[in-house]
Amino acid sequence: MLDVVDLHAYYGKSHVLQGVSFRVGHGEIVSLLGRNGAGRSTTIRTIIGLVTPTGTIRFKGERIDGRLPHEIARRGVGYVPEDRQIFPGLTVRENLELGIKSARRGARWSVDAFLELFPLLRERADVAGGALSGGEQQLLAIGRTLMGDPDLVMVDEPTEGLAPRMVELVRDLLTRIARSGVAILLIEQRLAIALDIADRLYVMGHGRVVFDGTPGTLRAAPAVRAEWLEV
Repeated sequence: MLDVVDLHAYYGKSHVLQGVSFRVGHGEIVSLLGRNGAGRSTTIRTIIGLVTPTGTIRFKGERIDGRLPHEIARRGVGYVPEDRQIFPGLTVRENLELGIKSARRGARWSVDAFLELFPLLRERADVAGGALSGGEQQLLAIGRTLMGDPDLVMVDEPTEGLAPRMVELVRDLLTRIARSGVAILLIEQRLAIALDIADRLYVMGHGRVVFDGTPGTLRAAPAVRAEWLEV
């Protein structure tokens, strides 16, 4: 579904991504792992069109590198940034409604169906987004992206700073999204979650992919974890 080949990106004269290549298949959860500064967030910002790349990015067989973010989104790529970017003055329901891309038949997600999954959000559907907890805002941000009925969702650090209960809710939502046939490209600092829910993993270091494999192969590679992941 998503094929990234020899991706390079720069911030000014800083060469941040240095030949990154990976793929995400239909309905897969693929996790990008690495320490802060490894280039993970830049990778997904480049895929969604916020950073100008060199290299090739194909989505469902079509090249999307060099396109504008709204053009990429319309082709079925969803993006949940690390800072969530909900609208604090709009209600929970209004935030979700803003994510609706079209009223096409067969959409996998609707506002009411999403709210039914999370009673804590359903009960606060008319509350301003800015009044929610961090975990509730994260669920809302993911939900708003789902309203566009994407085929791929890229999620940047969804559990950062969340209480354990909210971490589990986010984890369960990501698993549910994948079961609906939507692929997920996940940046996650909590190694245990990535190992638990991902089908495949890529470890990044210094702007490159330094390891790729399954959760099982990473568990069996303590040298990789020590060099590129552990503090």
